[in-house]
Amino acid sequence: MAKAKAKVKERKSPTVTLSTLHPAAGSTQPRKRLGRGPGSGLGKTSGKGHKGHKARTGGSTNPGFEGGQMPMYRRLPKRGFTNPFRVAAVPINLARLTAVSGADITPETLVAAGLIKGAEQVVKILGTGEAARAYTVRGIPVSASARAKIEAAGGTVEA
Repeated sequence: MAKAKAKVKERKSPTVTLSTLHPAAGSTQPRKRLGRGPGSGLGKTSGKGHKGHKARTGGSTNPGFEGGQMPMYRRLPKRGFTNPFRVAAVPINLARLTAVSGADITPETLVAAGLIKGAEQVVKILGTGEAARAYTVRGIPVSASARAKIEAAGGTVEA
């Protein structure tokens, strides 16, 4: 005996427009109206309790406040030094030099290849990867391993 298929009533969904949009039922609540008399249940102190730091406007502790004891950032010693004159070089590995069309590697050719943003950026060529062809590097600092790989491929490094 084959079961008869139950007819499913197709329900047409109403057209959604800006005037018919509303949140799902029960997902929103009216905001609390604080300080509107004793009958509201939130009059007088507005649910803040009596006096004290937390009852005031902006009444929260500062980040790092530990209840009055000496905070951690003041208990630990200061160490180290930040050199204000440090110039961070943009590292470029040998493997990325294949993007340069010619054999000459200068800051201008690196900009043309899209490896750095401007010719005034400080660049250093590092030795990760292999030198694909003989490069002539001019005016760019080169690491010892990169220098060895460039010279092994028949290229030169000029200071």
